[in-house]
Amino acid sequence: MRNPDPTYTPGGESRFQSDCRLLSLNQGEVIMMDRPEPSEYFEYYGRYVNLVPEGDIISVLESELQRTLDMLEGVPEELEEYKYQPGKWSVREVIGHVIDAERVFQNRAFHFARRDPAPLPSMEENDYARVSNAGQRPLQELAQEFEAVRRSSIALFRSFDDEVALRRGTASGNEFSVRSTAYIMAGHEIHHRSVLENRYLQR
Repeated sequence: MRNPDPTYTPGGESRFQSDCRLLSLNQGEVIMMDRPEPSEYFEYYGRYVNLVPEGDIISVLESELQRTLDMLEGVPEELEEYKYQPGKWSVREVIGHVIDAERVFQNRAFHFARRDPAPLPSMEENDYARVSNAGQRPLQELAQEFEAVRRSSIALFRSFDDEVALRRGTASGNEFSVRSTAYIMAGHEIHHRSVLENRYLQR
């Protein structure tokens, strides 16, 4: 896959990433959000929370983004539409799904943080994927979009203090804390990157 940012090198950072990192350093001390308790999210999402390594979740979101971008940089163009079996998503569609989910988790965090009492609906991932055009878009474009969405997520979570991180709201009929959405987001990305590495790219 040809990288859309000519300033980027695998294992390094693009000019855009460098500018974001410097901006982050200038924003003061990073808010540390502790790992959520199981009572802070629906038990299904424990599969994602448990994948998240120890450490500051903001740093985890940044480092996992870089790992995913590095992986996507190495995907040959001829594999972008590959499906490991009929009925599964292509590589492009998997990344499209990760982007969709990132936006949903980010919106939940924002919604709960602002104490909006309205419950949020579930995300019907297959319905979303069916009407998405991710399968027709170059992987380099999807990678660039994912980076932009993740940078927005990081900025949002960085703005929360400890009290905001513990606020709760309802989505899909279940209660979640603000901080749990950050861990679910990171774990969801890690999960799908592992699927891509083991089922799509090990050929």
